[in-house]
Amino acid sequence: MRFHLPFAFFIIILYIVSTNSKLIDGEYNPPTPSPAPEPHPDDESSISCDDDLGGVGSLDSTCKLVADLNLTRDCYISGKGNLHVLPGVRLVCKFPGCSVTVNISGNFSLAENSTVIAGAFRLAAENADFATGSTVDTTGLGGEPPEEASGTPEGVEGAGGGYGGRGACCLTDTTTKLPEDVWGGDVYGWSSLEKPEVYGSRGGSTSSEVDYGGGGGGKVAMEVVGCVGLNGSVLADGASGGVKGGGGSGGSIFVMAHKMAGIGRISASGGDGYAGGGGGRVSVHIFSRHSDPKIFVHGGSSFGCQENAGAAGTLFDAISESLTIDNENKTTYTDTLLLEFSYHRLFTNLYIQNMAKVDVPLRWSRVQVQGSISLSNGGELSFGLPRYASSEFELFAEELLMSNSAIKVFGALRMNVKVFLMLKSRMFIDGGGVTILGTSMLEISNLLVLKESSVIQSNGNLGVHGQGLLNLTGTGDTIEAQRLILSLFYSIQVGAGAVLRGPLQNASTGGLAPKLYCQRDDCPVELLHPPEDCNVNSSLPFTLQICRVEDITVEGLIKGSVVHFHLARTVVVRSSGIITADGMGCKGGVGTGRFLRSGVGSGGGHGGRGGSGCYNRTCIEGGDSYGNVDLPCELGSGSGNEESKDSVAGGGIIVIGSLEHPLSSLSLEGSITTDGESPRKTLKAISNSSLGPGGGSGGTVLFFLRTLDIARSAILSSIGGNGSLKGGGGGSGGRIHFHWSDIPTGDVYHHIAKVEGRVYVRGGLGASEDNVGEAGTLTGKACPQGLYGLYCEECPAGTYKNVTGSDKALCHLCPAREIPHRAVYVTVRGGVAETPCPYQCVSDRYHMPHCYTRLEELIYTFGGPWLFGILLVVVLLLLALVFSVARMKFVGGEEAHGAATTHHGSQIDHSFPFLESLNEVMETSRVEESQGHMHRIYFLGPNTFSEPWHLSHTPPEEIKEIVYEAAFNGFVDEINAIAAYQWWEGAVYIVLSVLVYPLAWSWQQSRRRLKFQKLRDFVRSEYDHSCLRSCRSRALYEGLKVAASPDLMLAHLDFFLGGDEKRNDLPPPVHQRLPMPLVFGGDGSYMAYYSLQSDEILTSLLSQVVSPTTWYRFVAGLNAQLRLVQQGKLRSTFRSVMRWIETHGNPALRRHGVRVDLARFQASPSSSCQYGILVHTIADEVASPRYVDETEQQHPWGVQIDDIRENLHFTQYQSSSIIDIGSLQFLKEEKDVLSLISFLIHNTKPVGHQDLVGLVISVLLLGDVTLMLLTLLQLYSISMLDVFLALFVLPLSIIFPFPAGVSALFSHGPRRSAERTRVYALWNLTSLVNVLVAFVCGYIHYHGSSAGKKIPYLQPWNISMDENEWWIFPVALLLCKVLQSQLVNWHVANLEIQDYSLYSDDSELFWQS
Repeated sequence: MRFHLPFAFFIIILYIVSTNSKLIDGEYNPPTPSPAPEPHPDDESSISCDDDLGGVGSLDSTCKLVADLNLTRDCYISGKGNLHVLPGVRLVCKFPGCSVTVNISGNFSLAENSTVIAGAFRLAAENADFATGSTVDTTGLGGEPPEEASGTPEGVEGAGGGYGGRGACCLTDTTTKLPEDVWGGDVYGWSSLEKPEVYGSRGGSTSSEVDYGGGGGGKVAMEVVGCVGLNGSVLADGASGGVKGGGGSGGSIFVMAHKMAGIGRISASGGDGYAGGGGGRVSVHIFSRHSDPKIFVHGGSSFGCQENAGAAGTLFDAISESLTIDNENKTTYTDTLLLEFSYHRLFTNLYIQNMAKVDVPLRWSRVQVQGSISLSNGGELSFGLPRYASSEFELFAEELLMSNSAIKVFGALRMNVKVFLMLKSRMFIDGGGVTILGTSMLEISNLLVLKESSVIQSNGNLGVHGQGLLNLTGTGDTIEAQRLILSLFYSIQVGAGAVLRGPLQNASTGGLAPKLYCQRDDCPVELLHPPEDCNVNSSLPFTLQICRVEDITVEGLIKGSVVHFHLARTVVVRSSGIITADGMGCKGGVGTGRFLRSGVGSGGGHGGRGGSGCYNRTCIEGGDSYGNVDLPCELGSGSGNEESKDSVAGGGIIVIGSLEHPLSSLSLEGSITTDGESPRKTLKAISNSSLGPGGGSGGTVLFFLRTLDIARSAILSSIGGNGSLKGGGGGSGGRIHFHWSDIPTGDVYHHIAKVEGRVYVRGGLGASEDNVGEAGTLTGKACPQGLYGLYCEECPAGTYKNVTGSDKALCHLCPAREIPHRAVYVTVRGGVAETPCPYQCVSDRYHMPHCYTRLEELIYTFGGPWLFGILLVVVLLLLALVFSVARMKFVGGEEAHGAATTHHGSQIDHSFPFLESLNEVMETSRVEESQGHMHRIYFLGPNTFSEPWHLSHTPPEEIKEIVYEAAFNGFVDEINAIAAYQWWEGAVYIVLSVLVYPLAWSWQQSRRRLKFQKLRDFVRSEYDHSCLRSCRSRALYEGLKVAASPDLMLAHLDFFLGGDEKRNDLPPPVHQRLPMPLVFGGDGSYMAYYSLQSDEILTSLLSQVVSPTTWYRFVAGLNAQLRLVQQGKLRSTFRSVMRWIETHGNPALRRHGVRVDLARFQASPSSSCQYGILVHTIADEVASPRYVDETEQQHPWGVQIDDIRENLHFTQYQSSSIIDIGSLQFLKEEKDVLSLISFLIHNTKPVGHQDLVGLVISVLLLGDVTLMLLTLLQLYSISMLDVFLALFVLPLSIIFPFPAGVSALFSHGPRRSAERTRVYALWNLTSLVNVLVAFVCGYIHYHGSSAGKKIPYLQPWNISMDENEWWIFPVALLLCKVLQSQLVNWHVANLEIQDYSLYSDDSELFWQS
């Protein structure tokens, strides 16, 4: 922390108050006046007020002096009353030593402009009042001083008289004496300091015949019981001596009272003269002061030497026990002497101010005060005599405060204070060169602060000890000595521009202690094992030591020859801070340079040899290398020829820490240097000097540290000095050594050094490259195992070190065979001391210790890839067998039962999943309904969200006779409203189609099923059948039936007679209804292939012309062919249907007088078209492609049905046409998502071997889920993000194929199993997107990221190629799903087509089956 001066002064004030608590604690009793002065034997004791004094009244009551009174002898006035001197009245006794005494029991007053003039004035009264303009004047009227006093100067120098301070003496001969060596009258009366009662001394004269000297001041003593009101003047000044005589010294003034107030003046100053007189002495015993009068004790001005006024006198305050010496800013060389200080009763404070000059002249003197010593405004305190520094002095105080002042000590000083504050001040200690007495000790227990160029300087040994803060705040603040020891502070702060120096800057190094070590090539033991007492010891090599200090902050300069930091905790050198011993070493030394006869010298040696000196091709070797590399502590060597002024010195020594007590932390932002010195004329091309010396060698920097931080801006150097341009050699570099202490190892290791700055030990430059000095040494303590280098860093990754040492070569490479190929060696805290070396996997996706992925860990847990693969295949086969057996047990009985019920003559061939209507499923089929069947209307639209089912408002001709047209239109509106979808249903479908198509299909089917159920419920029970003319139908809610195909894409509305029409022509026979359109259900997609619905009503109607067995067989064969029609490939797939109709269907139907043709139906140009067949009789046969008459008009859609519309009684389509071979090319191909990948998922012919196909599907299904899990595990080894992408693009599609496949395989019944198998196929197909995402993630990771990113420290001899096999599982999963798609196609065909003869090319075989 940094203390500031204002805060320090605040502490001082508190301390002063606390140490003088007796002033405020109420324990003080006001002084008791001394007894009334005894009358002089010659005095008359019965002086009366009116007769003798010319006054009015009585001294026993009140006496008033109303007229001037001139006295010719001493006067003693006494009485029990009051004495008042009225305004303007003068009481005068003008002969020297004349005494006027007033001793009354009442009050005394001196009115305005009244005066008392005498040599001595004594007053004893109850109260006293001195009005404005009143004067008690004893100036120059002093009597004879004591006989033993020497206050009156002798001779004719015109010196001033002395008393409280010495009189000045104007020195005319300055050749033999200095101004401060001479003075006028001397001081006396020190013993009566508290109650001065002697006269001042007369000044000297410049003439032996005439005494021109001014008289000394008189004496005034006032002892007042009560209050003194002082607005006038009380004077005891010395008289002026003019220009021919010295001024008299001030006299004595003693004031004692309980209280004093006023703005008057008290003065015992020296008189002016040729040389000023010294000040007198003033003592005040006042308990309470209010608006203090001004008190002056300054010396008189000197007309003969204006810069040397008389010395100040003394002002003693008995209450605060403070001594003030104030010269009122009069410059002087003359001292005020402080003689013996009382030790049984200490002064509280000592104030030296306003140019006062105070001297403690006696040998072995002590200045001791209880409070503070304050020097301010030019005040000066001197100890001893100049040029006679043969004594020790002591200074004891609580605080020593200096502001623009000085302390000079001639000898040695022992100082002990708590607070020492310096502001623009200087302390100089002149030890006189005496070693024994040259050691000064400054003990500052709390705070030492220097501000604004304050200086503490000693030309001897100086120890500064403390327990608090030492703060050199800024520029110019300096502490320097020949040997400087700073110790025991908890913090030392050297501010920017401040200086700590030892030895002195201009001192000759010849007399310094380091000279004793210049011829030694070994290390002084004190540098490695310094004493711990931190005392100043002249036998030690240190010139500047900082000892037992917690924290040291350097922003300024610390310079010395041998600098030592001992028992410190932290040292911080800021960017402006410098610790240096540049050029502070030896001018000679062990490695001193050598000289040629020409005067050209070589460089000094130390850490290496000095550069050779050359002149005219004659060279001389540089200084030798010397010292200990591992623990250096030698001074640098110089150029030699020590007596020459051109010789240069080597660098000094800087030691931070010690072997027993290393420094905890060093932070270096500035510089620490011990560079060798360069000749002053190195840079000049032409030198007038006859010598060309070489440079000095660098010194030594020795660190005993725990941690080090060298910032980027820092410089640490021990550089050799440059040689002279005449050919001098450069000095060698010095030595820098880091002796680390307690180097942490293992898990507790931390970096002990952070070095970003510059470290130099290079040699100095010479006149040429051949003259450059050798580099020095930069060494460190041998590092423990695992660490290497100068700063004991961890050995590089992949190396280990099992021996002690610092060489990097000791860090051996770790064995390559001990590390997995996906691992890299890593550094560990404390380095690697033994093998095996620690390593880590190159990525988080690999796991220790073998750096396998999760998948590889699983694989190698079961013996490796081959064994794992074989084991996986075996497990899958076994599970598939178990799966198949369980499936056969679960569903085998029902399938066998379904297959056994196939009969050729049955009405329903269960070997084929023909399309039942929901009417047939949900209600009992009644043949009698077909007898009353009137007409069937097909709903328009494929029942999608964009085109729902709807009916046309115009009733067909076939039902106009049985319905009311208006009511029918209302019925159609209600039907269309029920069949319409909400917007959100389509939105949900779109979203699901993008994300999860199988769910979209399930959603659409569920909404279709809900719509049909609503339509069916509406027609069956909610609608009142009001559109029908039959009363019976309306009453029984009969006559209308709604049915739909199983895929819910085709629906129709059947109209029936009510039975009360009473018309024999209704319903019409079937031959009157032909040609009859039969529309296919489905849309040709994988999930809804085209199929012809053949319900009981339709079969019953057609049985009038075709036998039911023939019609059932025809429908079964047609539906088998329609299964193979693919949306998007209608032109090619309808061709096989048309061929089958011509080759298998029509030949058998023609025997019954009917034929069928493939037809296209479209209600309006904007609506979707529907496909179906047209059943008509041979008589109504429309020309087929094989029988087209060339004279008939051809249409792009084939033969138009419009020409025979009047014979069509069963259609509501505006555009209908028969599709022939020529019109296939005009069919509009509509493709959906599944049609784009129809090569994977499509309807195919059955292949048989249903159990085998199921078994293979079981194997593939189990393989699918296994490969899926392995792929996800592989992605998990990369990152969770890749797993997330593979799972949710598309959402969870990669997971659902397995549960969908299990559900399909274990479904009851061929129809349900086929439906669920198709859903399973959709999930399998959708999951291909997830597999593709997994593949892309793997590719990006293994190729994209690794292509431009190299693994650090990866040993090239351990790289394996199995990283390139990442694609195996995604590709295997893809192939598994493709195989599943094909097998599922076969499985669906086997389930739906169990009569394989339906696909027979032989029509005879087809009809015979």
